Amino acid sequence: MTSKTAVVVLSDPSTGTEEALGRVVNALATAWEFGQGGEALVVFQGTGTRWPAVLADTEHPAHELYTAVRKQVATVASAGCATVFGATESVEGEDVKQLSQNQAPGIPAGASIRELVASGYQVLTF
Repeated sequence: MTSKTAVVVLSDPSTGTEEALGRVVNALATAWEFGQGGEALVVFQGTGTRWPAVLADTEHPAHELYTAVRKQVATVASAGCATVFGATESVEGEDVKQLSQNQAPGIPAGASIRELVASGYQVLTF
């Protein structure tokens, strides 16, 4: 049986903290590891939708890891969160698919964690 793991990145790169960097590095390393022996998915959600553009910078300390993960693991972003947190243009610029299945009232449609679970994904948050 192949494992399916969704790694959800919620940390905000705009804080510039070691904690935010540590969370995204651990999220990417976890996705890479799960991708070695199963199916993995990285979901940028909330302020985490700001990460793709930051990680695309070749000078960023996690750029090499991000590039390796993108080669083997699907990366997606919550469309609603990208809209709310001003990351739509940068997510599109990095060619990260946007999800909008969760039509919760009062907010723009975003990625559905429920659909991931229903599809057999184990969900981990960072």
